[in-house]
Amino acid sequence: MTLDEHWFTEICEECGSAFSLRLAGAGKLHEERTPYQTIAVYDTATFGRLMTIDGFVMLTERDNFIYHEMMTHPVLYSHPDPRRVLIVGGGDCGCLREVLKHPEVERVVQVEIDERVTRLSERYFPELCESNGDPRAELRFQDALQWIQQAAPASLDVIIVDSTDPLGPAEGLFGAAFYADCHRALAPGGLLVHQSESPWFHKDSITVPMRRAMEQVGFAGLATVFFPQCTYPTGWWTATIACRNGPVRLVREAAAAAKPFPTRYYNLETHRAALAVPEFLKPDLAPV
Repeated sequence: MTLDEHWFTEICEECGSAFSLRLAGAGKLHEERTPYQTIAVYDTATFGRLMTIDGFVMLTERDNFIYHEMMTHPVLYSHPDPRRVLIVGGGDCGCLREVLKHPEVERVVQVEIDERVTRLSERYFPELCESNGDPRAELRFQDALQWIQQAAPASLDVIIVDSTDPLGPAEGLFGAAFYADCHRALAPGGLLVHQSESPWFHKDSITVPMRRAMEQVGFAGLATVFFPQCTYPTGWWTATIACRNGPVRLVREAAAAAKPFPTRYYNLETHRAALAVPEFLKPDLAPV
């Protein structure tokens, strides 16, 4: 929400806190109501362009690279041969761009329910969409819940769930039924990663229930990845990686150390560090 014309402010009621960015130039560049949600784009003084959905920060030009790199490279380097990838959501296409940096990836299907997220990203965040024309990429605009239900068994190596908070069209992406469909669609050794909110304020409401649901449907290994994301509530974020039938491990360590593409945050050292669980979180978020 915007409290006055000079600032964008997102209030996190459950956190008892708020985050603000000073607006610049024209302030609000675009706003529209789609069949699914309200999307707005702002010009900010210090974080570049900002996209919000239903009043919540989705990404900024300045810090989105951390989220997109940590949602993709750790899970891809934890798979021995990630050739077939599904991205659920991800309409800004930042995760798609990062996945396509991996030469071993042969096909990426991105299933986003709201095409307007992608079209507005192409207009206002073109650097995130620079790989949309890659012949390995297929962009589909439909309900991912239905898509994964119809996916062939063992047809995917990695599933990346780049969803919004569990509200509105994304609510079903946080349940056991969805994870069961993902488990069936993954080949042996397959991996699923899902953004799992803040470990400070969402551990008991989202992160731990997510892990339990993944275990319930048969995922054998779980690991939480921690990373900073200053424009999200509390500034500390997580992704949960689940392995279909074994522990989550950095299996291609040498490849990660010698990655053939540039990154701004991810490297072998940040990958290792992201898997370290703070002492007070170990009872709930330790690897299994």
